[in-house]
Amino acid sequence: MSADQSHGVEPGQISHRRVHTGRIITLDTDTVRFPDGSIGEMDMVHHPGASAVVPFVSDPHGEDPQILLLKQYRYAAGQYLYEIPAGRLDSGEAPPDCAMRELREETGCTAERIEFLTTILTTPGFSDERIHLFMAIGLTRGETQHEADEFMTVEAVSLSHALRLIEKGEISDAKTALGLLFAAGFRANR
Repeated sequence: MSADQSHGVEPGQISHRRVHTGRIITLDTDTVRFPDGSIGEMDMVHHPGASAVVPFVSDPHGEDPQILLLKQYRYAAGQYLYEIPAGRLDSGEAPPDCAMRELREETGCTAERIEFLTTILTTPGFSDERIHLFMAIGLTRGETQHEADEFMTVEAVSLSHALRLIEKGEISDAKTALGLLFAAGFRANR
C-alpha cells in the first residue's frame, strides 16, 4: 500500500503563484498536498525540456570510437565545461528533431540517424526539466550556427578518453556524463 493510499489522500498541487517568467524558465510557488496529507509550499522551476546527443564520428561498435565534445563556457559554473551538444525544445518540437537541430547548430554536423538512449530528470527536487538523450551516427560535417551567448569549440576525442575524463571529474556536467556512460554501455551491449 502506498503512502497516499494509506492516508486516503491524493498528493498534488492545490494552487500556484507565478513568481517569475524568463527567457528559458518560469518560477512558481506551489501550494501542494503531500502523500501524508500535510500541506506546504514548494518553489518549482518549469523548463520546456531539452535534448542532448552523443555524436559518434566513427562506428560506435568499433574499437574505441571517436566522439565529439564541446568545450563550452558556462556562466553559472564560472568555467569552461566539456559537454555533449544539447539545447531546449522549441514549442511543439519533437525531442529527436531537437537533438538533430542542436547537433547541426553546435557542431555543424548532420547525422544519418540518431538512436534514443533514455530520458533523465535533471533536478526533480525543484524542477520539471527532462532531457532526452540520443546518440548520433554517420556524421557529415558542415558549418556551425552558434547563438550569440554560446562560446564553444568542438573537440574530437576517443570514447575511452571521455570516460577517463568522467572518472577524473573533468566532465562534471550530468547530462554529458550520463549520456556518455549510457552510450558506452549501449554500444558495448549491441
